[in-house]
Amino acid sequence: MTNIEIKPSKPFQLMLILASFVIVVAGMKAAESIVVPFLLSVFISIIALPPFYWLQQKRIPRGFALFIIILIFLAFIFLIGLLIGTSVNDFSSRLPIYELKLQNQTQELIDWLIEKEFIEADFQISNAFNPGVVFTLVGDVFNQLSNLFANGFLILLTVIFILIEEISLPGKIKKMFAKPEDSIGRIQSVTRNINKYITLKTIMNLCNALLVTIFLFFMGVDYFLLWGLLAFLLNYIPTIGSFLALVPPSLLALIQFGFIEAIVVAVGFVVINTLIGNIIEPRFMGKGLGLSPLVVFLSLIFWGWVLGPIGMLLSVPLTITIKIALDSSDETRWLSILLGPEKTE
Repeated sequence: MTNIEIKPSKPFQLMLILASFVIVVAGMKAAESIVVPFLLSVFISIIALPPFYWLQQKRIPRGFALFIIILIFLAFIFLIGLLIGTSVNDFSSRLPIYELKLQNQTQELIDWLIEKEFIEADFQISNAFNPGVVFTLVGDVFNQLSNLFANGFLILLTVIFILIEEISLPGKIKKMFAKPEDSIGRIQSVTRNINKYITLKTIMNLCNALLVTIFLFFMGVDYFLLWGLLAFLLNYIPTIGSFLALVPPSLLALIQFGFIEAIVVAVGFVVINTLIGNIIEPRFMGKGLGLSPLVVFLSLIFWGWVLGPIGMLLSVPLTITIKIALDSSDETRWLSILLGPEKTE
């Protein structure tokens, strides 16, 4: 009796892949409280690897190098927690005042437009856009960040174990595969590209946030440190993030000073983002790790739906990671090309 091997058809394989994808996404959404700290830990570990390697190259023992990285991480968590804890609480307490002032200013503008007959007399701003919602959304994002940093000890432990486990990974791969050299080379290539992207992007975002903070300080806008932190986080999202980062401080400048100052703040943000994002960043980042604008927008929606506001902040790094992984194999490189931007010859 002969055994007949039945090979699944391509439509069946595609349906199986889609079903598996739906199950994985549903599991990630259900386990959001666990997945988000883990992804943030991986994100921090990738940023920590270059200084970790650099310290070891300077003949600093591995354990002491890890201790230095931990101290830097704790100092960063302390500073960010202090900034978020004090500023967010004060900002949240003054939210109703800001929203009321913004509504009054908006209504004055509506009355003027009605008087000049630019719009109909029964026009209601709430039917089109409620600018006060922007401050509420910003408050929700920072509150979630505060809750996330409350799990700083768990994130720290995960980062430590990832850094410790990294040295034993090549040995495990050699035992897993018959020809481990190709697998190790591919994994190292993917890790190197991801590390390069996240590290350089973080440095560029720090420069952007520093310039924004100094600019808002001299403009006299309240909570300038908070808006600098927001600019740092949102600039992980290309194009869209820089626009989102300028809206809250521009509205706050409108409330504090008036229309002219709000325009100056918005123009200042555009100048800084153009300098960093369009002139300096491409010189270091290159075009190879780019994403299609449509993919950026869809990844923002998808990861935001799956993992909440933190998923939106990590949406592009996560999608870039998937793109780099797909680009490492000949069988999946076409998907990487599909995710990338249009290439002009």
